[in-house]
Amino acid sequence: MSILFDRIALVGIGLIGSSLVRVVRRDGLARHVAVAARTQATLDKAVTLGLADSVSLDPAEAARDADLVVIATPLGAYAQVAEAIAPALKRGAIVTDVGSVKGSAIADLAPRLPGHVHLVPGHPVAGTEHSGPEAGFPELFQNRWTILTPAKDCDAAAVERVAELWRRCGSRIEIMDAEHHDKVLAITSHLPHLIAYTIVGTVTDLEQATQREVIKFAASGFRDFTRIAASDPVMWRDVFLTNREAVLEMLGRLTEDLARLQRAIRWGEGEVLQDLFTRTRAIRRGIIDAGQA
Repeated sequence: MSILFDRIALVGIGLIGSSLVRVVRRDGLARHVAVAARTQATLDKAVTLGLADSVSLDPAEAARDADLVVIATPLGAYAQVAEAIAPALKRGAIVTDVGSVKGSAIADLAPRLPGHVHLVPGHPVAGTEHSGPEAGFPELFQNRWTILTPAKDCDAAAVERVAELWRRCGSRIEIMDAEHHDKVLAITSHLPHLIAYTIVGTVTDLEQATQREVIKFAASGFRDFTRIAASDPVMWRDVFLTNREAVLEMLGRLTEDLARLQRAIRWGEGEVLQDLFTRTRAIRRGIIDAGQA
């Protein structure tokens, strides 16, 4: 494997950032990896895990002289991070991110970054319910999509360098408009998480005896919901606040569909239920065939 970047800086070293660094370290994709994080404890963990050549509590120090800066913090921190690193960015540097809402990412980053750098927003569509630098593993992105949402006038060579980094991680690349990305992810990722949080939250409102039985006899469907609902609460708070319009649109459609389903159950409309379940089963098979199961 050939070196892609002389110096890579990561601002944030959670599940996604640490998984990316593990690939970079394993395959020698950068000569130097600098890491910035909010707490010294996180930086100490990154050093212990061998994820960084240098660490700092100051994002600007990590970003100085970097060829590529990867912002891997919750979305709510993007504006603050951009303001911090802007004076330290060298001419021609590439700034990318891993957030799952691209409209807000661009709005928070683009106006705050100097004109002599290239912004290539990205979203590796991969993850688990775990968080922190110890949660990462290099196979996380294997056969998963990474979506890039650069502006139309973004430097093509910069976009290709970011794309190649994710290809080296095993990802498939898709270039997409940011607004379209946010609408697609609202239904494929954000709404399912919202539903999971709601269903698991409902259990907490049950009387104690019933709650114990729900936990004791949890079937696979409920276990899947609890796995999703265990995801990083700060990250998902920011996702719903920054992609509110698309999430609310999809939530409205879901509410209408639930009302139709409620009517079908109430009136014993078996054909309506079977038709729905048949169509959704086909969607699941399509996901499996696409290798995204």
